[in-house]
Amino acid sequence: MAIARKNIVDKEMPGFYHCTNRCVRRAFLCGIDELTGYDCSHRKSWLENRMKSLCNIFAVEIFAYAVMDNHYHIVLYVDPRAPQHWSDEEVAERWLQVYPSRLDKPEYATQREMKKQAIIHDPDRLAIYRERLGDLSWYMRRLNEPLAKLSNQEENCTGRFYKCLPWHLPCRAIVVPPMFKFGS
Repeated sequence: MAIARKNIVDKEMPGFYHCTNRCVRRAFLCGIDELTGYDCSHRKSWLENRMKSLCNIFAVEIFAYAVMDNHYHIVLYVDPRAPQHWSDEEVAERWLQVYPSRLDKPEYATQREMKKQAIIHDPDRLAIYRERLGDLSWYMRRLNEPLAKLSNQEENCTGRFYKCLPWHLPCRAIVVPPMFKFGS
């Protein structure tokens, strides 16, 4: 059984970590689904680009990774102390890159700068963002969530489990053994 990340990762000391993440719903991350022939190979570049861009934001370095059909492995060096040496402006700017928005468009430059200044002048929020930018769990969260949303959108998955049966598989009846039937 896997051990929870919070019981493994020391949030005070730098270290190397091997992380893995796999798909649900018998979904494919990358490659060609042998059952349907659907090609998800384009998603590998999504994952690689996201990993690399987040390393420029978080206090994380990639040492190795491998992307398989339904999961990936990544070896990271995380330095939770690095953000303590970043300026307030750098922390605010990095945090705004973690959550890109319409304010990143040139026509909203003034509003984006106002948001950045609001972060800089709020010491409590700045301390939280500093901690998160050196946190392995926050890195993994920001790596996986947007990719899952893109994949679900591509597969027309609504977010409701009963509506997210593998979109490319024929519907199969669920057989309930007699001992689990209600009312007996």
